[in-house]
Amino acid sequence: MTKAKSSEGNIRQKNKSLIFNAAKKEFVTYGFKGASIKRIAERAGIPRANIHYYFQDKTDLYQQLLSNIIEVWNRDYDTLNAEQDPKQALTAYIRAKVMHSKNDPDSSRIFASELIHGAPVLNDYLNTGFQTWLQNKVTVINSWVDNGLIDKVNPHHLLFLIWSSTQHYADFNVQVVAALNKEAMNDDDFEEVVSSLTQIILKGCGIS
Repeated sequence: MTKAKSSEGNIRQKNKSLIFNAAKKEFVTYGFKGASIKRIAERAGIPRANIHYYFQDKTDLYQQLLSNIIEVWNRDYDTLNAEQDPKQALTAYIRAKVMHSKNDPDSSRIFASELIHGAPVLNDYLNTGFQTWLQNKVTVINSWVDNGLIDKVNPHHLLFLIWSSTQHYADFNVQVVAALNKEAMNDDDFEEVVSSLTQIILKGCGIS
């Protein structure tokens, strides 16, 4: 790759990241139907034409944003593998998922909204790539069960429990802070979430 092409690629990646971050705020605030390219450009501090340089329209931007969210999750928050001790693997996975809710709640909320509305954009992914990823994790958990490393649990429901409990602190944060009588959760609060969920889930799997 030439230096010029490398530089162009870096600029493209930087600009798309800037647009994605602005789009997250817009889609969380207004939903897909209410979001506007004009406001996304204003949030990003760039001309509207720059967005159309990378994305055909709002639908294309939304689709690419969802793909980017899934790509990041699969890369950065995927710690379950058969080579790991289940206690270490599950502990790391729970922490990663909670920290994701802390550091990038908008991604979780956009993903949740997409599913609540019937997954019109993600339907194909849910029946293809997601199924492959999920089956791999089910196989890992079943191997732990077969080797007597954890109690006999249903792998699907274990994963559903981890996803729902960790993403709750992003998707339903308004309810959480109201229940805790706080204006916002701080670092110590999230560490308490990690500690509590880890204890509950590991104990439920028979891990001491």
